[in-house]
Amino acid sequence: MIKGETKSGFKYKIADARLNNYELLESLADLDDNSLAVPKVVNLLLGKDQATKLKDHLRDKEGLVDSEKMTTEIMEIFESQKDLKNS
Repeated sequence: MIKGETKSGFKYKIADARLNNYELLESLADLDDNSLAVPKVVNLLLGKDQATKLKDHLRDKEGLVDSEKMTTEIMEIFESQKDLKNS
């Protein structure tokens, strides 16, 4: 299990099984051709509960979730996981 916190303050826990999920790998590969695959990646990586918490964490005063901020958060999570493997 990896645990961490993004620069914006979102705390997460991701089970190793989620990181080793083949469907996550497929969805990540789809990102090259289809940026609309991001929601599936978020749900496969974090699970529905944490994905909802992340969206709420990023939600602005108007109730909107900026897609660039969401992508940044997910990239940060992947980068931190990569950093842990290299440690």
